Amino acid sequence: MAELTFTYGTMAAGKSTLALQLCWQLREGRSDVALWTFGDRSVDGMVTSRIGIEAEAEAVVPAGDISAHIDEALANGIKILVIDEVQFASVEQVDELAKLVDDHGVEVHAFGLSADFLLNVFPGSARLFAIADWAHELPLTSSCWCGQKGRCNARVVDGIVAREGDQFFTGDVVQGVTHYQVLCRKHYRLGQLGPEA
Repeated sequence: MAELTFTYGTMAAGKSTLALQLCWQLREGRSDVALWTFGDRSVDGMVTSRIGIEAEAEAVVPAGDISAHIDEALANGIKILVIDEVQFASVEQVDELAKLVDDHGVEVHAFGLSADFLLNVFPGSARLFAIADWAHELPLTSSCWCGQKGRCNARVVDGIVAREGDQFFTGDVVQGVTHYQVLCRKHYRLGQLGPEA
């Protein structure tokens, strides 16, 4: 029985790494596995991990019509779909993925963030929480600089935790004018990026 699953975590928790590992393992014994991404930190058509592994993927435009992608997958006999960055999918796109599972028996493994830098749940993630056959948080989590569990994906602009801005902004967790840093709830609330900040 095919299922729609959602694996989520904070930035740098290993979501893309796990998606790539799952896809690689499945492809070792079968040819009916596809890899999609709704947006990657590097370029379109790739899923990359911060530990250095990557694979080509089918780039799906967030909020766009995915019927052509679905038709192609079905025409190619795809039975398992691994998706990275699913938080950028729209509610309608997530519903289409559910139909792919229910009506065509395609197993869908979706990986992504649950909440944005303002701690608001992404619409695609919220829909997955509501309709996925199961959703679970990655057991490996990122830590705040203080050692506590990192719960919050802070967007840092010019050294300050951003409190407003567009929800959809892709980029890597690197130092620069704008970057992301995982913080515990307390230090996110205080906007404290390190012990001397």
